[in-house]
Amino acid sequence: MNAITFEKIISVDNLLLAWNEFLRGKRNKKDLQEFQLHVIDNLLFLHQDLKNKTYIHGGYYAFNISDPKPRNIHKATVRDRLLHHAIYRILYPYFDSKFIADSYSCRLMKGTHKAINRFRDFACKVSKNNTKTCFVLKCDIRKFFANIDHEILKQVLTKYIKDKNIIWLLSQVIDSFSARKDLAEVGLPLGNLTSQLLVNIYMNEFDQFVKRELKVKYYVRYADDFVILSKDKNELLFNLSYMIGYLKNKLKLNIHPDKVFIKTLASGVDFLGWVQFPYHRVLRTVTKRRMLKSLKDNSRKETKQSYLGMLKHGNTYKLTKNMR
Repeated sequence: MNAITFEKIISVDNLLLAWNEFLRGKRNKKDLQEFQLHVIDNLLFLHQDLKNKTYIHGGYYAFNISDPKPRNIHKATVRDRLLHHAIYRILYPYFDSKFIADSYSCRLMKGTHKAINRFRDFACKVSKNNTKTCFVLKCDIRKFFANIDHEILKQVLTKYIKDKNIIWLLSQVIDSFSARKDLAEVGLPLGNLTSQLLVNIYMNEFDQFVKRELKVKYYVRYADDFVILSKDKNELLFNLSYMIGYLKNKLKLNIHPDKVFIKTLASGVDFLGWVQFPYHRVLRTVTKRRMLKSLKDNSRKETKQSYLGMLKHGNTYKLTKNMR
Protein backbone atom coordinates (compact mmCIF):
# COMPACT_ATOMS: atom_id res chain seq x y z
CA MET A 1 0.00 0.00 0.00
CA ASN A 2 1.28 3.48 -0.85
CA ALA A 3 2.52 5.49 2.13
CA ILE A 4 0.28 8.26 3.37
CA THR A 5 1.84 11.74 3.30
CA PHE A 6 0.80 15.22 4.30
CA GLU A 7 1.45 16.40 0.73
CA LYS A 8 -0.96 13.81 -0.65
CA ILE A 9 -3.75 14.84 1.74
CA ILE A 10 -3.45 18.59 1.08
CA SER A 11 -2.76 18.35 -2.66
CA VAL A 12 -5.04 20.35 -4.94
CA ASP A 13 -5.93 17.12 -6.76
CA ASN A 14 -7.08 15.46 -3.55
CA LEU A 15 -9.00 18.57 -2.45
CA LEU A 16 -10.76 18.68 -5.83
CA LEU A 17 -11.67 14.97 -5.70
CA ALA A 18 -12.90 15.44 -2.13
CA TRP A 19 -15.03 18.41 -3.23
CA ASN A 20 -16.69 16.41 -6.01
CA GLU A 21 -17.48 13.57 -3.58
CA PHE A 22 -18.69 16.03 -0.96
CA LEU A 23 -21.10 17.65 -3.47
CA ARG A 24 -23.04 14.45 -4.22
CA GLY A 25 -26.66 14.83 -3.15
CA LYS A 26 -26.05 18.26 -1.61
CA ARG A 27 -25.99 20.62 -4.60
CA ASN A 28 -29.13 22.46 -3.47
CA LYS A 29 -27.59 23.46 -0.13
CA LYS A 30 -27.12 27.21 0.10
CA ASP A 31 -23.73 27.14 1.87
CA LEU A 32 -22.32 24.74 -0.74
CA GLN A 33 -23.64 26.89 -3.59
CA GLU A 34 -21.88 29.93 -2.13
CA PHE A 35 -18.60 28.00 -1.86
CA GLN A 36 -19.09 26.67 -5.41
CA LEU A 37 -19.24 30.21 -6.86
CA HIS A 38 -15.50 30.61 -6.26
CA VAL A 39 -14.57 26.96 -5.79
CA ILE A 40 -11.13 27.05 -7.45
CA ASP A 41 -10.04 30.10 -5.45
CA ASN A 42 -11.43 28.53 -2.27
CA LEU A 43 -9.55 25.28 -2.91
CA LEU A 44 -6.30 27.11 -3.64
CA PHE A 45 -6.63 29.30 -0.51
CA LEU A 46 -7.29 26.18 1.60
CA HIS A 47 -4.30 24.42 0.01
CA GLN A 48 -2.01 27.39 0.78
CA ASP A 49 -3.23 27.62 4.39
CA LEU A 50 -2.55 23.92 4.86
CA LYS A 51 0.83 24.06 3.11
CA ASN A 52 1.92 27.05 5.24
CA LYS A 53 0.32 25.49 8.34
CA THR A 54 -1.72 28.65 8.93
CA TYR A 55 -4.97 26.68 8.70
CA ILE A 56 -7.28 27.02 11.71
CA HIS A 57 -10.43 24.91 11.97
CA GLY A 58 -13.60 26.98 12.31
CA GLY A 59 -16.51 26.66 14.72
CA TYR A 60 -19.65 24.54 14.59
CA TYR A 61 -23.37 25.03 14.13
CA ALA A 62 -25.23 22.84 16.64
CA PHE A 63 -28.70 21.33 16.22
CA ASN A 64 -30.66 18.37 17.58
CA ILE A 65 -32.11 15.35 15.80
CA SER A 66 -34.03 12.24 16.91
CA ASP A 67 -32.22 9.21 15.51
CA PRO A 68 -34.18 7.55 17.22
CA LYS A 69 -32.99 8.96 20.52
CA PRO A 70 -32.16 12.68 20.78
CA ARG A 71 -28.69 13.51 19.48
CA ASN A 72 -26.76 16.77 19.41
CA ILE A 73 -25.17 17.25 15.97
CA HIS A 74 -22.37 19.74 15.32
CA LYS A 75 -21.95 20.90 11.73
CA ALA A 76 -18.68 22.46 10.57
CA THR A 77 -18.28 25.06 7.81
CA VAL A 78 -18.16 23.92 4.17
CA ARG A 79 -14.41 24.64 4.06
CA ASP A 80 -13.74 22.44 7.07
CA ARG A 81 -16.08 19.66 5.93
CA LEU A 82 -14.29 19.62 2.57
CA LEU A 83 -11.01 19.13 4.42
CA HIS A 84 -12.59 16.30 6.45
CA HIS A 85 -13.40 14.53 3.17
CA ALA A 86 -9.86 15.09 1.88
CA ILE A 87 -8.39 13.59 5.06
CA TYR A 88 -10.83 10.69 5.02
CA ARG A 89 -10.08 9.82 1.37
CA ILE A 90 -6.42 9.16 2.19
CA LEU A 91 -6.56 7.83 5.76
CA TYR A 92 -9.57 5.49 5.56
CA PRO A 93 -7.97 2.84 3.29
CA TYR A 94 -4.77 2.96 5.35
CA PHE A 95 -6.50 2.39 8.70
CA ASP A 96 -9.27 0.08 7.49
CA SER A 97 -6.66 -2.56 6.69
CA LYS A 98 -5.51 -2.44 10.33
CA PHE A 99 -8.95 -2.98 11.89
CA ILE A 100 -10.17 -6.41 12.98
CA ALA A 101 -12.64 -8.20 10.69
CA ASP A 102 -15.45 -8.09 13.26
CA SER A 103 -15.67 -4.31 13.67
CA TYR A 104 -18.68 -3.30 11.56
CA SER A 105 -19.48 0.39 12.07
CA CYS A 106 -18.77 3.01 9.36
CA ARG A 107 -16.76 0.67 7.14
CA LEU A 108 -17.14 -0.27 3.49
CA MET A 109 -18.73 -3.70 2.92
CA LYS A 110 -19.74 -3.87 6.60
CA GLY A 111 -22.77 -2.38 8.41
CA THR A 112 -25.54 -3.57 10.76
CA HIS A 113 -26.84 -6.44 8.59
CA LYS A 114 -23.36 -7.93 8.22
CA ALA A 115 -22.88 -7.59 11.99
CA ILE A 116 -26.10 -9.41 12.91
CA ASN A 117 -25.38 -12.12 10.35
CA ARG A 118 -21.95 -12.58 11.90
CA PHE A 119 -23.66 -12.81 15.31
CA ARG A 120 -25.90 -15.57 13.92
CA ASP A 121 -22.90 -17.47 12.52
CA PHE A 122 -21.07 -17.25 15.84
CA ALA A 123 -24.20 -18.36 17.71
CA CYS A 124 -24.42 -21.50 15.54
CA LYS A 125 -20.76 -22.34 16.21
CA VAL A 126 -20.89 -21.75 19.98
CA SER A 127 -24.20 -23.62 20.41
CA LYS A 128 -23.07 -26.38 18.02
CA ASN A 129 -26.07 -25.81 15.76
CA ASN A 130 -28.36 -24.98 18.70
CA THR A 131 -27.71 -28.20 20.62
CA LYS A 132 -25.76 -26.52 23.47
CA THR A 133 -26.40 -23.46 25.64
CA CYS A 134 -24.91 -20.28 24.21
CA PHE A 135 -24.29 -17.37 26.60
CA VAL A 136 -24.03 -13.83 25.26
CA LEU A 137 -22.36 -10.88 26.98
CA LYS A 138 -23.82 -7.61 25.64
CA CYS A 139 -22.27 -4.22 26.50
CA ASP A 140 -22.74 -0.57 25.58
CA ILE A 141 -20.18 2.20 26.11
CA ARG A 142 -21.53 5.20 27.96
CA LYS A 143 -21.63 8.52 26.02
CA PHE A 144 -19.23 7.15 23.44
CA PHE A 145 -18.43 10.16 21.22
CA ALA A 146 -18.61 12.63 24.10
CA ASN A 147 -15.91 10.83 26.11
CA ILE A 148 -13.17 10.30 23.51
CA ASP A 149 -10.01 11.71 25.11
CA HIS A 150 -8.07 13.92 22.68
CA GLU A 151 -4.61 13.26 24.10
CA ILE A 152 -5.08 9.49 24.12
CA LEU A 153 -6.43 9.62 20.57
CA LYS A 154 -3.41 11.61 19.38
CA GLN A 155 -1.05 9.18 21.11
CA VAL A 156 -2.77 6.29 19.32
CA LEU A 157 -2.45 8.10 15.99
CA THR A 158 1.31 8.58 16.46
CA LYS A 159 1.68 4.78 16.69
CA TYR A 160 0.56 4.52 13.05
CA ILE A 161 1.51 7.90 11.56
CA LYS A 162 5.12 9.11 11.67
CA ASP A 163 4.54 12.26 9.57
CA LYS A 164 4.35 15.08 12.14
CA ASN A 165 2.54 17.32 9.69
CA ILE A 166 -0.35 14.85 9.45
CA ILE A 167 -0.49 14.71 13.26
CA TRP A 168 -0.60 18.52 13.30
CA LEU A 169 -3.47 18.50 10.80
CA LEU A 170 -5.44 15.85 12.68
CA SER A 171 -4.87 17.75 15.92
CA GLN A 172 -6.46 20.82 14.33
CA VAL A 173 -9.59 18.77 13.61
CA ILE A 174 -9.64 16.88 16.92
CA ASP A 175 -9.09 19.95 19.11
CA SER A 176 -11.67 22.03 17.22
CA PHE A 177 -14.42 20.58 19.42
CA SER A 178 -15.10 19.82 23.06
CA ALA A 179 -18.17 18.03 24.39
CA ARG A 180 -17.74 19.47 27.87
CA LYS A 181 -17.09 22.97 29.14
CA ASP A 182 -15.07 21.72 32.13
CA LEU A 183 -12.78 19.52 29.99
CA ALA A 184 -11.42 21.19 26.84
CA GLU A 185 -9.92 18.07 25.30
CA VAL A 186 -12.74 15.53 25.45
CA GLY A 187 -15.26 14.45 22.82
CA LEU A 188 -15.69 14.31 19.06
CA PRO A 189 -18.59 15.92 17.13
CA LEU A 190 -21.19 13.56 15.68
CA GLY A 191 -21.41 15.65 12.50
CA ASN A 192 -17.81 15.21 11.28
CA LEU A 193 -16.95 12.54 8.70
CA THR A 194 -13.52 12.29 10.33
CA SER A 195 -15.15 11.45 13.68
CA GLN A 196 -16.41 8.13 12.27
CA LEU A 197 -12.87 7.12 11.36
CA LEU A 198 -11.25 8.50 14.51
CA VAL A 199 -13.56 6.61 16.89
CA ASN A 200 -12.80 3.38 15.00
CA ILE A 201 -9.07 4.08 15.36
CA TYR A 202 -9.63 4.75 19.08
CA MET A 203 -11.71 1.61 19.62
CA ASN A 204 -9.33 -0.50 17.54
CA GLU A 205 -7.08 -0.42 20.61
CA PHE A 206 -9.85 -2.14 22.56
CA ASP A 207 -10.62 -4.55 19.70
CA GLN A 208 -6.98 -5.62 19.54
CA PHE A 209 -6.88 -6.09 23.33
CA VAL A 210 -9.98 -8.31 23.22
CA LYS A 211 -8.66 -10.41 20.34
CA ARG A 212 -4.90 -10.55 21.13
CA GLU A 213 -4.71 -10.31 24.93
CA LEU A 214 -7.96 -11.91 26.05
CA LYS A 215 -7.94 -14.27 23.03
CA VAL A 216 -11.71 -13.88 22.54
CA LYS A 217 -12.84 -15.76 19.45
CA TYR A 218 -16.51 -14.79 19.14
CA TYR A 219 -16.61 -10.99 19.40
CA VAL A 220 -18.63 -8.50 17.34
CA ARG A 221 -18.52 -4.71 17.71
CA TYR A 222 -20.67 -2.05 16.06
CA ALA A 223 -19.73 1.47 17.25
CA ASP A 224 -20.35 1.51 21.03
CA ASP A 225 -22.23 -1.83 21.12
CA PHE A 226 -20.37 -5.10 21.39
CA VAL A 227 -21.14 -8.74 22.15
CA ILE A 228 -19.12 -11.81 23.10
CA LEU A 229 -20.52 -15.31 22.74
CA SER A 230 -19.34 -18.29 24.79
CA LYS A 231 -20.46 -21.68 26.09
CA ASP A 232 -19.04 -20.69 29.50
CA LYS A 233 -20.77 -17.96 31.53
CA ASN A 234 -17.83 -17.68 33.97
CA GLU A 235 -15.48 -17.00 31.06
CA LEU A 236 -17.66 -14.05 30.05
CA LEU A 237 -17.62 -12.67 33.62
CA PHE A 238 -13.83 -13.06 33.71
CA ASN A 239 -13.41 -11.21 30.40
CA LEU A 240 -15.89 -8.51 31.43
CA SER A 241 -13.80 -7.49 34.44
CA TYR A 242 -10.68 -7.12 32.27
CA MET A 243 -12.57 -5.19 29.55
CA ILE A 244 -14.01 -2.75 32.08
CA GLY A 245 -10.50 -2.16 33.46
CA TYR A 246 -8.95 -1.67 30.01
CA LEU A 247 -11.61 0.78 28.84
CA LYS A 248 -11.38 2.83 32.02
CA ASN A 249 -7.60 2.86 32.47
CA LYS A 250 -6.40 2.98 28.86
CA LEU A 251 -9.18 4.81 26.99
CA LYS A 252 -11.06 6.66 29.78
CA LEU A 253 -14.34 5.07 28.69
CA ASN A 254 -17.00 3.36 30.80
CA ILE A 255 -19.44 0.58 30.08
CA HIS A 256 -23.01 1.73 30.71
CA PRO A 257 -24.02 -0.04 33.96
CA ASP A 258 -27.67 -0.34 32.88
CA LYS A 259 -26.80 -1.81 29.47
CA VAL A 260 -24.57 -4.73 30.36
CA PHE A 261 -26.01 -8.22 30.71
CA ILE A 262 -25.30 -11.90 30.17
CA LYS A 263 -28.20 -13.88 28.67
CA THR A 264 -28.71 -17.16 26.94
CA LEU A 265 -29.41 -17.04 23.24
CA ALA A 266 -32.60 -19.05 23.83
CA SER A 267 -34.01 -16.21 25.97
CA GLY A 268 -33.47 -13.66 23.18
CA VAL A 269 -30.59 -11.18 22.81
CA ASP A 270 -31.30 -7.60 21.77
CA PHE A 271 -28.53 -6.49 19.37
CA LEU A 272 -28.60 -3.71 16.76
CA GLY A 273 -32.38 -3.34 16.61
CA TRP A 274 -33.17 -7.06 16.41
CA VAL A 275 -33.88 -9.65 19.11
CA GLN A 276 -31.81 -12.70 18.22
CA PHE A 277 -33.05 -16.24 18.97
CA PRO A 278 -31.53 -19.64 18.05
CA TYR A 279 -33.63 -20.14 14.90
CA HIS A 280 -34.90 -16.67 14.04
CA ARG A 281 -34.72 -12.95 14.80
CA VAL A 282 -37.53 -10.46 15.35
CA LEU A 283 -37.61 -6.70 15.19
CA ARG A 284 -37.19 -4.97 18.54
CA THR A 285 -40.58 -3.67 19.79
CA VAL A 286 -39.31 -0.10 20.07
CA THR A 287 -37.88 -0.28 16.53
CA LYS A 288 -41.18 -1.61 15.18
CA ARG A 289 -43.20 1.17 16.85
CA ARG A 290 -40.80 3.79 15.52
CA MET A 291 -41.04 2.35 12.02
CA LEU A 292 -44.87 2.33 12.05
CA LYS A 293 -44.97 5.91 13.36
CA SER A 294 -42.52 6.99 10.67
CA LEU A 295 -44.66 5.37 7.96
CA LYS A 296 -47.76 7.09 9.35
CA ASP A 297 -46.01 10.48 9.22
CA ASN A 298 -44.29 9.81 5.89
CA SER A 299 -46.07 7.47 3.47
CA ARG A 300 -43.74 8.02 0.51
CA LYS A 301 -42.96 4.97 -1.59
CA GLU A 302 -39.20 5.34 -1.02
CA THR A 303 -39.64 5.26 2.78
CA LYS A 304 -41.83 2.16 2.58
CA GLN A 305 -39.37 0.36 0.28
CA SER A 306 -36.51 1.20 2.62
CA TYR A 307 -38.30 -0.39 5.57
CA LEU A 308 -39.35 -3.42 3.50
CA GLY A 309 -35.69 -3.90 2.61
CA MET A 310 -34.76 -3.83 6.29
CA LEU A 311 -37.50 -6.33 7.22
CA LYS A 312 -36.07 -8.91 4.80
CA HIS A 313 -33.31 -9.54 7.33
CA GLY A 314 -35.60 -11.08 9.97
CA ASN A 315 -38.77 -13.05 10.65
CA THR A 316 -41.30 -10.36 9.83
CA TYR A 317 -43.86 -12.09 7.60
CA LYS A 318 -46.97 -10.64 9.29
CA LEU A 319 -45.49 -7.16 9.59
CA THR A 320 -44.37 -7.16 5.94
CA LYS A 321 -47.77 -8.44 4.80
CA ASN A 322 -49.57 -5.68 6.72
CA MET A 323 -47.25 -3.04 5.25
CA ARG A 324 -47.83 -4.25 1.69
